Amino acid sequence: MADRTVISVLIPAQDEAGSLPTLIPEICAALASERFEIIIIDDASRDETAKVVESLKASHPQIRLIRNSTAAGKSGALWVGANAANGEFGITVDGDGQNDPKYLKPMLELLASGVEMGLVAGQRQRRGDGMIKLIASRIANQARSRLLGDNTWDTACGLKAFRMEAFRRLPYFETLHRFLPALMSADGWQVGHVEVVDRPREFGQSKYGIFDRLAVGVPDLFGVWWLTRRRKRQARVKSLETR
Repeated sequence: MADRTVISVLIPAQDEAGSLPTLIPEICAALASERFEIIIIDDASRDETAKVVESLKASHPQIRLIRNSTAAGKSGALWVGANAANGEFGITVDGDGQNDPKYLKPMLELLASGVEMGLVAGQRQRRGDGMIKLIASRIANQARSRLLGDNTWDTACGLKAFRMEAFRRLPYFETLHRFLPALMSADGWQVGHVEVVDRPREFGQSKYGIFDRLAVGVPDLFGVWWLTRRRKRQARVKSLETR
């Protein structure tokens, strides 16, 4: 990026000791021409995640490690990382290795293309999940998109780039990461998209199931619908006051 803006890569990681030794060098290679830090948020892992991260610091000094004493979940881990970050731009990468770092630069370039661009969301074209999980995800995404009008068909993709200031102004709740396009739009930011292809998971296992996602996601969907309408109204009032 032209002005050498500092970028903060946020990686929530719970029991991802197997994936990080491959993922971290890939991120460093993808961002080799940039000024960046990598903040790994160890979300109360029960394996050797913290030990592996400490060993990676020797060859990758950009790494910072934050350890949660109790599990905060993905949104909680990202919130902790964002509030500790030094970067003007933030980008999220899942710790399981399925997100391909080759998409980081295109996402950051789109984010920096205009001062009103607040978020760039990855949208997966091909996924390695089972058929039941894919169908459930498709139904959930269609319901969310119709209710919130966020023009994003895959809000669960782990690759997202955003202006850190805009992210920090959002209201925090447990599934925040799934509603970033709607919330950013409600605050008056433009939302861009980059099509990505996920990779198969090689280590560990998924932390999410179909029914636990629905139990939390459905109430939050209606909560975000209510919230975005009030935030849009507030944005319009502020706009009128500055004229």
